[in-house]
Amino acid sequence: MENFGEGRRSGGGMLPLLALSAVAEYYRLPWKPPVTASLLAANTLVYLRPAFIDPVIPHISEVWFNPHLIFKHKDLKRLFLSAFYHVNEPHLVYNMMSLLWKGIKLETSMGSSEFASMVFTLIGMSQGVTLLLAKSLLLLFDYDRAYYNEYAVGFSGVLFAMKVVLNSQAEDYSSVYGILVPTKYAAWAELILVQMFVPNASFLGHLGGILAGIIYLKLKGSYSGSDPVTMAVRGVSRLVTWPLRFLNGMVRSRRRRITGRGRVGRGQTGIAGPGIWRCQSCTYDNSGWLSACEMCGSGRARGNGWSLNQGPALSSSNDLPLDELRRRRVERFS
Repeated sequence: MENFGEGRRSGGGMLPLLALSAVAEYYRLPWKPPVTASLLAANTLVYLRPAFIDPVIPHISEVWFNPHLIFKHKDLKRLFLSAFYHVNEPHLVYNMMSLLWKGIKLETSMGSSEFASMVFTLIGMSQGVTLLLAKSLLLLFDYDRAYYNEYAVGFSGVLFAMKVVLNSQAEDYSSVYGILVPTKYAAWAELILVQMFVPNASFLGHLGGILAGIIYLKLKGSYSGSDPVTMAVRGVSRLVTWPLRFLNGMVRSRRRRITGRGRVGRGQTGIAGPGIWRCQSCTYDNSGWLSACEMCGSGRARGNGWSLNQGPALSSSNDLPLDELRRRRVERFS
């Protein structure tokens, strides 16, 4: 999250760099994580505010995360939507580059349903913990001006929470702004270093994200099985994609058949279905009502195939001469 500063400033054309990085990362992946892509698109569209969504989304002045206004007006809009707004282009690009890397790692390992559930939970938890921290500092230390009346926006609180989840099982070391630290504590090192180098950054928002990540891991570790949010996300996704899956199944089924009343193939000679017999000359499956092969004209009574109620008919000639077979086909279809 970033505190209120000078408003939106130009970033020197950094958005094309973000787009290029996202396309390059997704191009090399065998499976494209859809939730990460959706989050990138949502944050970018909110910042750019194209004409088709401008009338339906609130202005940044209506969604600043401000503990005083949230408590005073019970303004949940500020609590949740502020995470998707950014002050300027560098603020957006830095957060989205971080989301691109973390999102791909987590969604690939967790699956889209669980990842979506986690992000939804971390947004609420990180914003909620930050709100409670600001209120606690006001009540215990009378810190009203520093944190309680602070204005902030941005996805970085959620990113700090995601970093905690991503690094929770790591045993190696990572470089944070050139300083080597244990990976599982990288979020704490980044919290301090970001505050040192970026004074406008919301210390309380980032701290709230770290604490939210820790709480999420504790709750997940104490609960076996899929959490209710994950189950709900999976249910909604299956419901939304059901028409697509149904059509896909229909297309695959039709590809396995050809037009007509039989199947062509060289599978096992035998019963292909009720009332169906298979011609031994051309392997075409014919209706039990037919006495001659619909494809090549060979007679069923001459030992061609099986039927539901009879075994293989005996015949002294199981194979027709090639010239005779061609002649019958020409007569049949000419």
